[in-house]
Amino acid sequence: MQKVLIIDDDANFAETAGRAFQRQGFDTAFECSAEPALTKASSWRPEFVLLDLNLGDTNGLTLLPQLLDILGEAAKIVILTGYSSIAIAVEATRMGAHDYLCKPTKLQDIIACFTGQKPSAAEVPDQPPSVERLKWEHIQRILQEHDGNISATARALNMHRRTLQRMLAKKPVAR
Repeated sequence: MQKVLIIDDDANFAETAGRAFQRQGFDTAFECSAEPALTKASSWRPEFVLLDLNLGDTNGLTLLPQLLDILGEAAKIVILTGYSSIAIAVEATRMGAHDYLCKPTKLQDIIACFTGQKPSAAEVPDQPPSVERLKWEHIQRILQEHDGNISATARALNMHRRTLQRMLAKKPVAR
Protein backbone atom coordinates (compact mmCIF):
# COMPACT_ATOMS: atom_id res chain seq x y z
CA MET A 1 0.00 0.00 0.00
CA GLN A 2 1.40 3.40 -0.98
CA LYS A 3 1.89 5.95 1.78
CA VAL A 4 0.80 9.60 1.74
CA LEU A 5 2.01 12.07 4.37
CA ILE A 6 -0.19 15.16 4.62
CA ILE A 7 1.50 18.21 6.14
CA ASP A 8 -1.00 20.99 6.78
CA ASP A 9 -1.53 23.33 9.74
CA ASP A 10 -5.30 22.90 9.38
CA ALA A 11 -5.88 19.64 11.27
CA ASN A 12 -9.49 19.34 10.03
CA PHE A 13 -8.38 19.59 6.41
CA ALA A 14 -5.51 17.13 6.94
CA GLU A 15 -7.75 14.59 8.67
CA THR A 16 -10.45 14.88 5.99
CA ALA A 17 -7.89 14.53 3.20
CA GLY A 18 -6.39 11.54 4.99
CA ARG A 19 -9.74 9.76 5.10
CA ALA A 20 -10.32 10.52 1.42
CA PHE A 21 -6.92 9.06 0.50
CA GLN A 22 -7.65 5.98 2.61
CA ARG A 23 -10.88 5.41 0.68
CA GLN A 24 -8.73 5.40 -2.47
CA GLY A 25 -6.46 2.69 -1.06
CA PHE A 26 -3.58 4.77 0.37
CA ASP A 27 -2.03 4.43 3.80
CA THR A 28 -2.10 7.96 5.28
CA ALA A 29 -0.70 10.00 8.12
CA PHE A 30 -0.76 13.72 8.80
CA GLU A 31 1.22 16.25 10.77
CA CYS A 32 0.38 19.89 11.47
CA SER A 33 3.84 21.39 12.01
CA ALA A 34 7.38 21.12 10.68
CA GLU A 35 9.37 19.18 13.27
CA PRO A 36 6.84 16.35 13.78
CA ALA A 37 6.42 16.18 9.99
CA LEU A 38 10.17 15.72 9.43
CA THR A 39 10.31 13.07 12.17
CA LYS A 40 7.33 11.25 10.65
CA ALA A 41 8.82 11.42 7.14
CA SER A 42 12.11 10.01 8.43
CA SER A 43 10.57 7.08 10.28
CA TRP A 44 7.57 6.32 8.06
CA ARG A 45 9.16 6.91 4.59
CA PRO A 46 6.10 7.87 2.50
CA GLU A 47 6.17 7.74 -1.29
CA PHE A 48 3.95 10.83 -1.53
CA VAL A 49 3.77 14.08 0.45
CA LEU A 50 1.01 16.68 0.26
CA LEU A 51 2.66 19.82 1.66
CA ASP A 52 0.78 23.01 2.53
CA LEU A 53 2.65 26.21 1.65
CA ASN A 54 1.61 28.10 4.80
CA LEU A 55 2.23 25.99 7.90
CA GLY A 56 1.84 28.62 10.59
CA ASP A 57 5.19 27.98 12.27
CA THR A 58 7.11 27.80 8.98
CA ASN A 59 6.80 27.87 5.23
CA GLY A 60 6.34 24.78 3.05
CA LEU A 61 9.16 25.95 0.80
CA THR A 62 11.48 25.91 3.81
CA LEU A 63 10.44 22.35 4.58
CA LEU A 64 10.69 21.12 0.98
CA PRO A 65 14.49 20.67 0.74
CA GLN A 66 14.56 18.96 4.13
CA LEU A 67 11.89 16.49 3.02
CA LEU A 68 13.79 15.82 -0.21
CA ASP A 69 16.97 15.16 1.83
CA ILE A 70 15.09 12.67 4.00
CA LEU A 71 13.00 10.95 1.35
CA GLY A 72 15.16 11.31 -1.74
CA GLU A 73 14.28 12.40 -5.23
CA ALA A 74 11.92 9.43 -5.76
CA ALA A 75 9.37 10.92 -3.34
CA LYS A 76 6.61 12.87 -5.03
CA ILE A 77 5.93 16.10 -3.13
CA VAL A 78 2.96 18.21 -4.17
CA ILE A 79 2.63 21.73 -2.77
CA LEU A 80 -0.95 22.72 -1.97
CA THR A 81 -1.91 26.29 -1.15
CA GLY A 82 -4.83 28.63 -0.88
CA TYR A 83 -2.59 31.56 -1.83
CA SER A 84 -1.55 30.90 -5.39
CA SER A 85 1.26 32.79 -7.02
CA ILE A 86 3.04 32.09 -10.27
CA ALA A 87 6.38 33.07 -8.73
CA ILE A 88 5.95 30.67 -5.82
CA ALA A 89 4.79 27.86 -8.12
CA VAL A 90 7.92 28.29 -10.23
CA GLU A 91 10.12 28.43 -7.14
CA ALA A 92 8.51 25.30 -5.65
CA THR A 93 9.06 23.24 -8.78
CA ARG A 94 12.58 24.61 -9.15
CA MET A 95 13.32 23.48 -5.60
CA GLY A 96 12.13 19.94 -6.35
CA ALA A 97 8.38 19.85 -5.77
CA HIS A 98 6.73 17.41 -8.13
CA ASP A 99 3.76 19.71 -8.66
CA TYR A 100 1.88 22.72 -7.26
CA LEU A 101 -1.90 22.88 -6.80
CA CYS A 102 -4.21 25.61 -5.54
CA LYS A 103 -7.00 25.05 -3.04
CA PRO A 104 -9.70 24.09 -3.54
CA THR A 105 -8.70 21.08 -5.61
CA LYS A 106 -10.13 17.65 -6.23
CA LEU A 107 -8.64 14.55 -4.64
CA GLN A 108 -8.37 12.98 -8.08
CA ASP A 109 -6.19 15.88 -9.24
CA ILE A 110 -3.81 15.35 -6.31
CA ILE A 111 -3.63 11.62 -7.01
CA ALA A 112 -3.04 12.39 -10.71
CA CYS A 113 -0.08 14.60 -9.74
CA PHE A 114 1.32 11.85 -7.51
CA THR A 115 1.04 9.20 -10.22
CA GLY A 116 2.38 11.31 -13.08
CA GLN A 117 -0.94 11.76 -14.85
CA LYS A 118 -2.39 15.06 -15.90
CA PRO A 119 -4.81 16.72 -13.49
CA SER A 120 -8.17 17.72 -14.90
CA ALA A 121 -7.92 20.65 -17.25
CA ALA A 122 -8.17 24.00 -15.60
CA GLU A 123 -10.73 26.36 -17.01
CA VAL A 124 -9.27 29.09 -19.17
CA PRO A 125 -10.59 32.41 -17.92
CA ASP A 126 -12.60 34.60 -20.26
CA GLN A 127 -10.81 37.70 -19.00
CA PRO A 128 -7.11 38.28 -18.36
CA PRO A 129 -6.06 38.72 -14.72
CA SER A 130 -7.09 42.00 -13.15
CA VAL A 131 -4.55 44.68 -12.34
CA GLU A 132 -5.12 43.97 -8.64
CA ARG A 133 -4.36 40.26 -9.23
CA LEU A 134 -1.18 41.11 -11.14
CA LYS A 135 -0.16 43.43 -8.30
CA TRP A 136 -0.75 40.59 -5.78
CA GLU A 137 1.39 38.18 -7.82
CA HIS A 138 4.15 40.78 -8.19
CA ILE A 139 4.23 41.34 -4.43
CA GLN A 140 4.36 37.57 -3.86
CA ARG A 141 7.28 37.24 -6.28
CA ILE A 142 9.24 40.06 -4.58
CA LEU A 143 8.44 38.57 -1.16
CA GLN A 144 9.78 35.21 -2.35
CA GLU A 145 12.94 36.85 -3.71
CA HIS A 146 13.54 38.30 -0.22
CA ASP A 147 12.94 34.94 1.53
CA GLY A 148 9.72 36.13 3.14
CA ASN A 149 11.34 39.15 4.79
CA ILE A 150 8.57 41.77 4.96
CA SER A 151 10.89 44.71 5.69
CA ALA A 152 13.22 43.92 2.78
CA THR A 153 10.25 43.37 0.47
CA ALA A 154 8.69 46.69 1.51
CA ARG A 155 11.98 48.48 0.78
CA ALA A 156 12.23 46.78 -2.63
CA LEU A 157 8.67 47.83 -3.45
CA ASN A 158 9.27 51.33 -2.09
CA MET A 159 6.35 51.11 0.33
CA HIS A 160 5.84 51.28 4.07
CA ARG A 161 6.24 47.96 5.90
CA ARG A 162 2.87 48.24 7.66
CA THR A 163 1.09 48.91 4.38
CA LEU A 164 2.63 45.75 2.96
CA GLN A 165 1.67 43.78 6.07
CA ARG A 166 -1.95 44.91 5.71
CA MET A 167 -1.95 43.91 2.03
CA LEU A 168 -0.54 40.47 2.83
CA ALA A 169 -3.05 39.90 5.61
CA LYS A 170 -5.90 40.08 3.11
CA LYS A 171 -6.96 37.13 0.98
CA PRO A 172 -5.48 36.98 -2.52
CA VAL A 173 -7.26 39.01 -5.14
CA ALA A 174 -9.54 36.91 -7.35
CA ARG A 175 -8.56 36.52 -10.95
